[in-house]
Amino acid sequence: MAKVKGSIVIDTERCKGCEVCIPACPEEVIALAKQVNSKGYRYAEPVTDGCTGCTNCAVVCPDGVITVYRIKITE
Repeated sequence: MAKVKGSIVIDTERCKGCEVCIPACPEEVIALAKQVNSKGYRYAEPVTDGCTGCTNCAVVCPDGVITVYRIKITE
């Protein structure tokens, strides 16, 4: 049976830390960083590797700074 593994890449310099993606993630993969980007915003970052590639975070991101990658893992 094929399983899907995902990962996200967030453009931290364009992220404004609006936090819309955090509750959208069913796997609780995203949190705000303690650091700030060059514009002074705390940005979103992946904090676990539990991403399933559902794309919820990318869909709700108002600035389109999240890219989702998915691969199939066959067992």
